[in-house]
Amino acid sequence: MLLFSTQRGVLSVSHDVSPIDALAAHAEQRKDRRAFFKAAVGAAAVGAGAFLVSSPAQAQTLTDADILNFALNLEYLEANFYYYAVYGRGIPATSITGVGTPVAAVGGKQVTFQDSLLAEMAREIAEDELAHVNFLRTALGTAAVAQPAIDIGVSATSAFSVAAQAATLVPAGGIFDPYASDLNFLYGAFLFEDVGVTAYKGASSLLTNKTYLDAAAGILAAEAYHASMIRTTIDQLGGNVGLKASTIRGDTELVSNARDSLDGTSDLDQGIAYVSSGAGPTSNIAPTDGNGIAFGRTTGQVLNIVYLNKAQVTAGGFFPSGVNGTIRSSANNA
Repeated sequence: MLLFSTQRGVLSVSHDVSPIDALAAHAEQRKDRRAFFKAAVGAAAVGAGAFLVSSPAQAQTLTDADILNFALNLEYLEANFYYYAVYGRGIPATSITGVGTPVAAVGGKQVTFQDSLLAEMAREIAEDELAHVNFLRTALGTAAVAQPAIDIGVSATSAFSVAAQAATLVPAGGIFDPYASDLNFLYGAFLFEDVGVTAYKGASSLLTNKTYLDAAAGILAAEAYHASMIRTTIDQLGGNVGLKASTIRGDTELVSNARDSLDGTSDLDQGIAYVSSGAGPTSNIAPTDGNGIAFGRTTGQVLNIVYLNKAQVTAGGFFPSGVNGTIRSSANNA
């Protein structure tokens, strides 16, 4: 029997067989990964990543190193989340030094994965994210920023819980523990992965060095693979009636709406809820527009989400003291 519980912020699945194995037979039923954005999504809304900063008032001359350091901050966050989930510790100390004072990530926990395939997938992503950190640090050399303070802990006021409260996954003041179960881990990963993809998409066109641009494109592709792995796994769990499919898919829409409430007025973000089409229900593994193109976010919009604040601020949420480097301010969407 399959059970789904939200008690004390723990979204748990118990089963006699692996949900992913049990749902593998249904994979062929998930055809046509298209869903169309609302009319608000257009060149004016996304700007094809043309504006790195959030407004003319914030305009500044940025170097490739500034852009790569911004990406490095995000990779520090993702790498530590996955490393804790898989290994029960943060990334190695040798990978967090640089300009500024390095701060070790604390508060994470190892996930006791019930599904072996999910555990393998998490391990692969953890190693990829650490590789991204090390690659960017090598590319930047002595210009690489140190790891800033990162909040990936579990408490009523932790970044994960505040995000889950805003999305109504847990009640106000409730605790969301992304390490408590397979499904909780997937929700935590879902919160990060889509943001990482849009961050690289938004900033890639701003790089002037072709070598760096090629590397950024490669990282973007890897992040997109990671995001699709997470979205597909959640979608497969949501496809089983015993797991209350509408609840699981609906939860991704809640997270998506919460992100959208932070990054501006345009409806850019998408969960994985099915949409109707002439041929029947259509999954939404790849959040694209009508041309099948993924959208991007400015750095300001990305910081709105990771700071968990729609106002123009320089710290908060997953980065309680802010990110390191030149690009530090979120957009003013208040």
